Amino acid sequence: MKDFPLIFERSHPGRRGVRVPSSADVPQKPLSELVPSDLLRQEPAELPELGELDVIRHFTNLSQRNYGIDTGFYPLGSCTMKYNPRLNEEAASNPKFTQMHPLQPDRTAQGCLRVMHDLQTWMAEITGFDAATLQPPAGASGELLCLLMIRAYHESRGEGEQRTVVLVPDSAHGTNPASAARAGYKVESVRTAPDGGCDLEDLKAKTGPHVAAMMLTNPTTLGLFEKNTVEMNQILHEAGVQVFCDGANMNALVGIARPGDMGFDCMHLNLHKTFSTPHGGGGPGCGCVGVKSHLEPFLPTPVLVQEGDEYRWDYRRPHSIGRVHGFHGNFLMNVRAWAYVMAYGREGLPEIAKHAVLNANYVLARIREAFPPAYDRVCMHECVVTATPLKKFGVRALDVSKRLIDYGFHPPTNYFPLIVPEALMIEPTETESKETLDAFCEALLSIAKEAETEPELLKRAPTRAPVGRLDEAWAARNLDVRWMPERRVPAEVSS
Repeated sequence: MKDFPLIFERSHPGRRGVRVPSSADVPQKPLSELVPSDLLRQEPAELPELGELDVIRHFTNLSQRNYGIDTGFYPLGSCTMKYNPRLNEEAASNPKFTQMHPLQPDRTAQGCLRVMHDLQTWMAEITGFDAATLQPPAGASGELLCLLMIRAYHESRGEGEQRTVVLVPDSAHGTNPASAARAGYKVESVRTAPDGGCDLEDLKAKTGPHVAAMMLTNPTTLGLFEKNTVEMNQILHEAGVQVFCDGANMNALVGIARPGDMGFDCMHLNLHKTFSTPHGGGGPGCGCVGVKSHLEPFLPTPVLVQEGDEYRWDYRRPHSIGRVHGFHGNFLMNVRAWAYVMAYGREGLPEIAKHAVLNANYVLARIREAFPPAYDRVCMHECVVTATPLKKFGVRALDVSKRLIDYGFHPPTNYFPLIVPEALMIEPTETESKETLDAFCEALLSIAKEAETEPELLKRAPTRAPVGRLDEAWAARNLDVRWMPERRVPAEVSS
């Protein structure tokens, strides 16, 4: 960004933010006495040298170029980028939580253990399972954990070697086949039917004694409720197959329907999505896995249990698959989710799903003439539409999303699910107002008109952002995130 110099480019030799007084009473020792000579630098580290005010202004201005949920609408489909209440942040910053250590004796950490025990009990109740664990640090880790428990279950029955395949819908999140492969399984895809649901005939043809599990998302990644879920689970169970529910879209069901009641054997939850812990910026995430009783012996250790009025970690689980994360997961994320559930309560949780579904259907109704739905059904918490009608003007979904930046909106998810051509996946969440949704829909409708009258404008977009249209494929293959002084840049790089 030519108009925004790097902090290295702002540097001036000798400039300092803080200088330690020469009269300081801190004992001074030469570095050679503190660090082995073979580890000492032979040259200065070439760190930027700035005054304190310069540093503050640099990073404050840089932060204002970021787009986040606190500054605007974030309609990323499948991500549930909703507002994180500040009350949750306040709870998680309580020193009585932040100053705890995971290796403290159980008797000195009863408050923290109660928070986790409460939360895992509530998650099991909300999802309809018999037990839950908070150990996975994120959703994909929860997927892998479920598959590892399913493998252990089949092995305990002497069927581990024959069951080598995991079935995955062709519209699934990419983490599903990746997790299955990581767990050592072969992946077979199940087709989507014309109505957007899973093709039952294809499922029946691919189900058999060689199948270990099916990974099914409900609502699906097409934003639709899988109406054949119960029948599908019956078909799979008759063949001895375990069924995993991808809980990434639980925001559409929370307090309304429970996957455990639909016949699923296990599921993962993204607490950093449905239960409003921070999402984005690299984490930290927070996972949760719920299981039916026949999979409970295989939960990762240690298992948090309650005995009378006390809580403790139980390591005596001979059939456990072992740890999947250090210590006890991302504990402060649990505190945030605990505060979120406490604030809504049993009566308030269903309102989350109701408003999420209402908002998504409102957006779909407003934009459907310009951006038709991929499958013409009532959607759940998100809608999947296609920009195919704009291709006759030479405009693609990517051009629409880039132009949305000029209108002040973060783009929705592009080109996913993969089975939908020119897909735009929009998830408004329950936290957005009608006024915000109207402004977003008006922007999309205006862009559709621009595609007809000024298609080149869309192809150049964004035109008002600090950075314009990039060759993203080239940038990804030639990633350069390291600053180097010009005098050190090799000739072949600088050319």
